Amino acid sequence: MNYRVILVERNVDMLSHMAGTLKADDSFDLASTYRDADMALGQSSVFRPNLFLIDVDDPRAVELIGNFVREYPQAQIIGLMENWKPDRAERVISAGGCGCIIKPFSITEILGALSIYRRRGKALPTRTIAFFSPKGHSGRTTLATVMAIELAKKSGEAVAVIDADLQFGDVAMFFDAVTERNVVEAAHDIRLLTPATLEGYFHSLGNNVWIMGGSLQPEHAELVETDQLIDVVKMAGCLFRYVLLDLPAGFNPISLALAECADTDIMVSMTSSGQEVRHVKRSLKMFHMWDNYGKKVYTMFTNVQNCTSDHQKKLESELGRPVTKILPVERRIAEVTGSGRLMKDLPERTPFVQAVADFADEMVSGRR
Repeated sequence: MNYRVILVERNVDMLSHMAGTLKADDSFDLASTYRDADMALGQSSVFRPNLFLIDVDDPRAVELIGNFVREYPQAQIIGLMENWKPDRAERVISAGGCGCIIKPFSITEILGALSIYRRRGKALPTRTIAFFSPKGHSGRTTLATVMAIELAKKSGEAVAVIDADLQFGDVAMFFDAVTERNVVEAAHDIRLLTPATLEGYFHSLGNNVWIMGGSLQPEHAELVETDQLIDVVKMAGCLFRYVLLDLPAGFNPISLALAECADTDIMVSMTSSGQEVRHVKRSLKMFHMWDNYGKKVYTMFTNVQNCTSDHQKKLESELGRPVTKILPVERRIAEVTGSGRLMKDLPERTPFVQAVADFADEMVSGRR
């Protein structure tokens, strides 16, 4: 494909350098250059561009990304930044842009960003979904991994699971996957990465599902700083339409920070001992604080022996708030996760998977 490009950059020397890069490649026709985003917005229509490269180090340019998207719906928009700024890149994507790259760029980096954009999915903000449980052995990882498969099926978009249970994560085992890199390495390297290079830290399972494996040794968890992990999650949003976070059990700095970072939190617990509802109720007090600024909090109980509407109402009465889903005991799910055959042999027609698929459909359609 040939691209008719508008380049916007405040710095004259940088503008000249990047313009030269574009002119040297036959795939790009540099239609015009601007030093001011407002002028580019008002004057570019005559050139009929299908690609804008815009300096988003300029705060005003970031504010105008949505205007560019509306005025030039046929064009793709890539933000240019001198150093990676996760929050700014997030704003570009939320406004409908493809993402961001570091300047001065190479042709390979532009094409890579466009390729990631096409694979990622719709030009919509990332949905970041954190799976939290007050205690271990709650079915949290099972729910997160099945949800990833169903979200990818329902949306046709790119979905990633990040194994943030830094000491005892086992997401990769569910898929019998051997990951070359892991979340500890990504967090350590994040200051040097861009979305294109972060992509190599994810392992593709096919069918639009990727995973970032957990640490190799429990003691490696001490090497990860919370801020670094948050930056990994935010940058992953440039690669994937849905980013699912499998959190460690209980409240600790990592689980709290990532639950707060996510736009959606799913509280997961079993009902086997009778004490879980009490633990969930206590945990939800923390999550209630986040309800006030738009975060979505859902409660799901797994391994439920009596999956009836009456039982769900009973749980809701004890909990004092709605229960989103009650998921039945399902031995076949345990068999495929325990043997690493989750992607190959997921039993689609079981009540458990059907319930998760229904929730995924509600998320994709915007009802959740």
